[in-house]
Amino acid sequence: MANQHSITSADEAKQHPEYLAALKELLYQMADDDFILAYRGSEWLGLGPHIEEDVAFSSISQDTMGHAVMFYEMLEELGEGKADDLAQLREASAFRNAILVERPNGTGHYKENPHFDWGYAVTRFYLYGLFKQTRLESLVHSSYQPLTLAARKMLPELGYHLYHWQVWMNQLAVGSQEGYDRIMQGVEKVWQDAGDLFVFGSKEVDMVKFGLIESGQTLAQRWLEKAKQALDACVLPWPGMPQTTELSGRAGQHTPDLTEVLNTLSEVYRIDPAANW
Repeated sequence: MANQHSITSADEAKQHPEYLAALKELLYQMADDDFILAYRGSEWLGLGPHIEEDVAFSSISQDTMGHAVMFYEMLEELGEGKADDLAQLREASAFRNAILVERPNGTGHYKENPHFDWGYAVTRFYLYGLFKQTRLESLVHSSYQPLTLAARKMLPELGYHLYHWQVWMNQLAVGSQEGYDRIMQGVEKVWQDAGDLFVFGSKEVDMVKFGLIESGQTLAQRWLEKAKQALDACVLPWPGMPQTTELSGRAGQHTPDLTEVLNTLSEVYRIDPAANW
């Protein structure tokens, strides 16, 4: 990243309009990614392979939701409105999450005939986690100091998450033919959406210019190296370059699944946004 003067606070960031716009766009992407994927994780409550995994997965989803809250709170400090409103009251077209995180866990609904795909859950959370790790490692050197501090706080927590999913990847890939096949199918599904993770939107040039984060292309190359090592460790074939979806989540283009997620997440909050929930 280009060397830039560090911005130490929200008040200072507000004095630089172009910097502020790029920072807000980056924060929305990160907040929305974690917010939506945390919800997808929460849908596994009571449906995991065993009770210990229910507890572990719930803890991981709670951590991920906590990270989203930190980013939304930064946006609140930057004048975007209440953090809760940012998460609960925006329309789907205003969300900047990648398509990968909004995909359903499988067929059916949590309350009715949930036929969720554990192989997909493992590969999605693991490969997204590797992307998130790559992004946070870049943010450690961000010109926005509050973001640098947040990244340093999140990285150790994410390390535990990655270890958890790495163990599951290994167990499924080498345990049986069925497990291997399910992991392979999960990788194939993730690969169809993975390219969207590294599209940072219309403000990417300014994000890089102002030293907020490195380019999507740079992070994609680092992620590819991590992902290849992960798949090699599980003796899984390399699927090649990930695909880019026709929709661009970073541009507010989403599947109908996101609207369904947001309706569920905000159902209670929208009754009375002014109440203390």
